Amino acid sequence: MALSSSSPKWPTLPDYFHEWALVDVETSGLRPGRDRVLSLAILTLDAHGNQTGRFSTLLNPGCDPGPVHIHGLTPARLAGAPTFEEVAPQVGALLSGRVFVAHNAQFDYDFLAHEFAHVRSWVPVGRRLCTLALNRLVGPATRDLKLGTLAAHYGVRQQRAHDAEDDVRVLSGILRGSLGAAEELGLDLPLLDCPPRQDYKPYVPKTPCAYRNPGRFMPGGPLVRGMKVAITGDTCVSREELVARSVGAGLNMMTSVSNQTSVLVTNDAGEASAKLRRAAREGVPLLDESTYLRLLETVEPGQAKGTAQPQRAPRTPVGKTATPSEPVRHIPAQRTATPTLPAGVKQPLTGRRVLILGGTHETAAEARARAVALGGSAAVNLSAGVSDVVMLPGGAADRRMTRIAALGLRVHDADWLLAPAPVPEQSLPVNRPETAGVLVRGEVVDLAETGTPWTVAAAWQQQTGCDVDVVAFAVDAQEQVAGDEDFVFYSAPEHPDGTVRLGTDGPTEQTVTTDLERLPLNVHRIVIAAAIDGAATFADVGAIEITAACGIGAAPAARATLDAATTERTMILAEIYRRGEGWRLRAVGQGYDHGLADLARSYGVDVAE
Repeated sequence: MALSSSSPKWPTLPDYFHEWALVDVETSGLRPGRDRVLSLAILTLDAHGNQTGRFSTLLNPGCDPGPVHIHGLTPARLAGAPTFEEVAPQVGALLSGRVFVAHNAQFDYDFLAHEFAHVRSWVPVGRRLCTLALNRLVGPATRDLKLGTLAAHYGVRQQRAHDAEDDVRVLSGILRGSLGAAEELGLDLPLLDCPPRQDYKPYVPKTPCAYRNPGRFMPGGPLVRGMKVAITGDTCVSREELVARSVGAGLNMMTSVSNQTSVLVTNDAGEASAKLRRAAREGVPLLDESTYLRLLETVEPGQAKGTAQPQRAPRTPVGKTATPSEPVRHIPAQRTATPTLPAGVKQPLTGRRVLILGGTHETAAEARARAVALGGSAAVNLSAGVSDVVMLPGGAADRRMTRIAALGLRVHDADWLLAPAPVPEQSLPVNRPETAGVLVRGEVVDLAETGTPWTVAAAWQQQTGCDVDVVAFAVDAQEQVAGDEDFVFYSAPEHPDGTVRLGTDGPTEQTVTTDLERLPLNVHRIVIAAAIDGAATFADVGAIEITAACGIGAAPAARATLDAATTERTMILAEIYRRGEGWRLRAVGQGYDHGLADLARSYGVDVAE
């Protein structure tokens, strides 16, 4: 469908009326908390798009300004600038009570959250909107979704890239155009709740344990580097000192007890603590503090992570039973076979994007698989790129039908997918040039080595009524994590070395970004999964679309729509794995009936009850 490339009028729907605070920051690096904000610009708009305030300043970070060749902010330019503490009250007043807007909003929000934490405060923001996530939903006719590209599309002149004041001006034009396009499509805005938090802390480097867990402590034997140690109850030596000495000796200090814990340190074995009860159930040995301190003096060497270890039988995921006829890494075949076409005949849905409405989860999955087999791609939301709509039983009641009719989209019944007629290219939607390869389950694509991190985004239907959490596991050749820090999830959204990060761009979109060139050599695979909170299953969620792109806002290199799971509550979406000297992405779509905790344990994560 063709949407206007610019929207001179502000949206008219009340759902789009908000007080807005548009923000852009230039920083000394890419890691919030460790790096600092060098330049900050804020533009405030009322519910009808009228400017109500403006603020811009350089900031003296008290540290090296980082990549001057990008932002041009030299130490000399920043020397006379105020500190963030001096401008924090003014910044807080501009943000308070407004929707925080930025392009790749999590980046700007997290940097400001840490700046406020430095001055013992927090960001006074309740919701945020990412214009990158909004335009992923809209699907404008652009080659990518970078700030400069969207500026040109929405008719905004960009004068000084990487200048906070100019970028926030450009952002205001992009927001206006994006809201207009979203209103035309009838999209819900991807507003993300982010209530004020006081738990942001300055960046403290965490060094993961460098040794593999050698197993249980044997009474009378030594401590070995890599052993997982937990402590409970009062100690004579302060807990902080005890932990620091243990980490220095090469031990892996844990805050909970599981079946992988090597030893529990306690001075009162009769205490009714949760850790002691779990240790009793799991058979974890106990040590008193004085004995433990003595053994700390002579901790024996362990096996460093990244070195070879004895081969063991392949891991069978929880909920799967390995049989001679079914490999452990089994990925189900597509439900619908690829139609057989005469040699040289183009698949009839090439270049077309199909949205399926109505039907049961199983019949909708069959229809999506058929559309992909015919050369098209399957959409999970209505966007500017949708060319055809297939209506299954019950689809007429879908609330998107009003918009579909107004946009003049072609609507078909289920039989159309049996023999769709090709249409002239000029009648296809004017959409972003589609360079992404469409993958079915089990298919792979090579990932180019560019030095830029790869991002896998997972998105699902906007009307989904349950929470979906995306997680990632960095595993070795035996499909096990080397340490709990290799499990990236909502409570630990970044690996300590920054190589794997979880991002939340909207209520129905989350991302996993991986810096492949910096991954430790012992990491052979990044497993990306989704888990549903509560009693809902993937039949309630429907299809999940994944896209892989190299760089923020870059055009996707690959996409897949995964909806094989029905009764399952967890699903492996994709995996990025080593192939010779390079990396590949595989679309998986394998579901399991158990919850996230069981999935994590199957990869060797120490999960407490």
